[in-house]
Amino acid sequence: MTDSKAGPVQLKLEEIYRAESRRVLATLIRLLGDFELAEEALHEAFAAALRQWPEEGLPDNPRAWLVSTGRFKAIDRLRRQSRQDPLTEEMAQQLESDSGDPADWAEDRVGDDHLRLIFTCCHPALSMDARVALTLREVCGLTTEEIASAFLSTPATLAQRIVRAKNKIRSAGIPYQVPSRRDLPERLDGVLRVIYLVFNEGYSASTGEELTRAELSDEAIRLGRLLNQLLPDAEVQGLLALMLLNESRRLARTDSAGELVLLEDQKRELWDRNLIAEGVQLVERALRSQRFGPYSLQAAIAAVHAEAPGVEETDWQQIVGLYDVLHRLSPSPVVALNRAVAIAMRDGPQAGLDLVEDILSGGELQDYHLAHAARADLCRRLGKLADARTSYERALELARQETEVRFLRKRLSLLE
Repeated sequence: MTDSKAGPVQLKLEEIYRAESRRVLATLIRLLGDFELAEEALHEAFAAALRQWPEEGLPDNPRAWLVSTGRFKAIDRLRRQSRQDPLTEEMAQQLESDSGDPADWAEDRVGDDHLRLIFTCCHPALSMDARVALTLREVCGLTTEEIASAFLSTPATLAQRIVRAKNKIRSAGIPYQVPSRRDLPERLDGVLRVIYLVFNEGYSASTGEELTRAELSDEAIRLGRLLNQLLPDAEVQGLLALMLLNESRRLARTDSAGELVLLEDQKRELWDRNLIAEGVQLVERALRSQRFGPYSLQAAIAAVHAEAPGVEETDWQQIVGLYDVLHRLSPSPVVALNRAVAIAMRDGPQAGLDLVEDILSGGELQDYHLAHAARADLCRRLGKLADARTSYERALELARQETEVRFLRKRLSLLE
């Protein structure tokens, strides 16, 4: 393998890995019927591509090539293991006979393997936390550390949860398929929660140097679109609208140096108007159905922001009203915090600060850096600089995302 050949091919392979590896894994899981075997096959297939493609050239259909190669690598592995375990020889023979249609491996359809894998990972036989953790790990490729951050848990706890979920799928014989239309609604909540957590990790990364991870939010939106084709439920439309409306602001959320820009300071001409138009249309459709829920209400709030020319022209009365409904429908400390910030914009910082301090005194958000950052900002606006400094320092202790850390340090330094 010469460097002149390997360089461009390796770059292309890395691009294919980012774009296709989770879909290839999903198909291998269906074909092989085992998570661990499929993961090993995925890695071996990409290793083979790195060896062969620089000499042989890129295949016409890279995804189908990777699936086929991974499948044969798994069969070879089972045959080697059959010397110690005769049952693996039966598995190898079964896999060899169930070859399927290779052309089918490359198609992206509503019921594609990625979506099937989500419904498998979100099966009601698993606990809700296990469904979310397993899907984030296997479908989307998040590390256990990233998932643990989303769960406010530890990596060791999450790793155990994922292993138990895989064992449950195997022992219970949970099928790898999209549920029937009759069974879809009851399975929907876990799937929506998974997709939204994936989007959030992409839109505002929990750790690392980069504020966003576009590949994750793009994948969440892709899955949201697929799900909306399969089941155009009001909450599916609401979630897709919410993701599109938030995604429309991506380019404005950081400046040219990569530093965080708050909503009130963003250049709204950078917002993607096509995504906003699509999101507004979806949320209006969801609200008209009268079957809407928390995602649709959050999308409605995002739509009010998206359609306002600036922060001063924003209809804060309408936003507070939507948060009132959301908090009655789906009460949580984070919703209460967001409502308090909206009230501060409508009624002044003291009104918001009173609410934020009540929320913090409840204890549930004591380890949530954004709650302390909100208190710090309201204290700053009121001229309570000592209190603002204390809250900024506490937010800094809790923040793990480098862009947010730099922003908080800058705010803290300005108090000096």
